[in-house]
Amino acid sequence: MEIVVGIDVSKDRLDVHVLPSGEAFSVGNDHAGMEDLARRLAAFSPTAIGLEATGGYEQLAVATLASAGLSVVVVNPAQVRAFANALGKRAKTDPIDAAVIAAFIAATKPELRPLRDAETRTLADLVTRRRQIVQMIVAEENRARTVNARQAQKSIKRLLAALRRELESLDADLDDHIRKSPLWRVREKLLSSVPGIGPTVARTMIAEMPELGSLDRRQIAALAGLAPWTRQSGTWRGKSFIGGGRSRVRAVLF
Repeated sequence: MEIVVGIDVSKDRLDVHVLPSGEAFSVGNDHAGMEDLARRLAAFSPTAIGLEATGGYEQLAVATLASAGLSVVVVNPAQVRAFANALGKRAKTDPIDAAVIAAFIAATKPELRPLRDAETRTLADLVTRRRQIVQMIVAEENRARTVNARQAQKSIKRLLAALRRELESLDADLDDHIRKSPLWRVREKLLSSVPGIGPTVARTMIAEMPELGSLDRRQIAALAGLAPWTRQSGTWRGKSFIGGGRSRVRAVLF
């Protein structure tokens, strides 16, 4: 009998639901809680453990469980919520969410991918931070166009200067990190040889799609969320749209 675990992650706590037994418990989202979680789940020998992506709060749990040899998958919260609506489960609490995640994993059987190594996760964090800095620069540049007060303009200029220095520092860190790996250097050079692909797009793809070298072009398009979804029913055909996949890769490519 397959045993599936759903975990709802919040900043301070993890709610756990085990199928088919229905056992439920909670642990703290800290190192002590993670040790307890790994020990308790190892006793079940689960086929799969599912967690929602929660903006980083799930990373400690994913790393701990994967390092303990347990099969972990991070799922899209929008897909889980759509699954809950299809089941008619409109109530939303952490224990209910954990049960829904477990049911979603049991029903859809998502592909279990190996955890990215520490160097790739570091590269992904640097790429994410660079994107955040660029967004802040754009926001301040937009404010500079609408602000008339001289003092406010000076404040914006000071902040922009600091953000641009930080961007240069992050680019240097990314260069150093890429140079550590001969494979990444080759991939970056290969990707950058494609018209329209620069260092930022290449590094995002390396960081967010580490399995890139083992996929064909159709699989890459689907994983990036750039493969159009066909909409038709009978003789009616609607417009196709892109969506899904890895949003960060889709954003830089689109």
